[in-house]
Amino acid sequence: MRPADLAREHGLSTQAVRNYEQDGFLPPASRTESGYRVYTEVHAAALRAFLALVRAYGHATAGGIMHAVHDDDLDRALTLVDRGHEQLARDRETLNTVRAAIGDLTSEPTPELAGEEWSIGELAHRLGVTAATVRAWERAGILVPERNRATGYRVFRAADIRDAELAHLLRRGGYPLAHIATVVEQVRTAGGTESLARALAGWRERLTQRGLAMLDAAARLGEYQSGRK
Repeated sequence: MRPADLAREHGLSTQAVRNYEQDGFLPPASRTESGYRVYTEVHAAALRAFLALVRAYGHATAGGIMHAVHDDDLDRALTLVDRGHEQLARDRETLNTVRAAIGDLTSEPTPELAGEEWSIGELAHRLGVTAATVRAWERAGILVPERNRATGYRVFRAADIRDAELAHLLRRGGYPLAHIATVVEQVRTAGGTESLARALAGWRERLTQRGLAMLDAAARLGEYQSGRK
């Protein structure tokens, strides 16, 4: 098979196929005496697997998985796959939590967790982001934490944690900070939640599509791994 044969199936350029091989996402191709690349069905399966992984996990993780497979390090490859599923499960859990939270919203203040105050570092660790990201959300008006009177440090309580979880969810959904700030303010004031409902419905559909993409990627990767033996 020629590079063009692999490229045609996916609407790619022949240079893209060569680049994928050069980057280690495909196994090395043999060469003819004149120097032309010769691909096989194994290379075609590798390309199908890589592109399916990109749709499911993103380019960086997909590349890491393919590199691990080509290094015969299946533990590393499967760990990367597992992490993707863990993130999807966390996203679903957060989405369900937010949907339940807005369903319970009233004009009354959100009840606090008894004696529970989180530092910026603890909140950042909970969400898997940096403290700088939390500060950026605060500057955008998404979070409005109080300050400890004795120390002057930020303290995050139940309502702040809910707002941060919502911000994290919508940020992963591709929404800009200004839009997230508007949505969070609507939740905070328990009014006008139409845009929030649309955002959550859109993100739920994205999660569904990502889950289906992961199923397809797993099948493609399994086919490729079996063909390499």
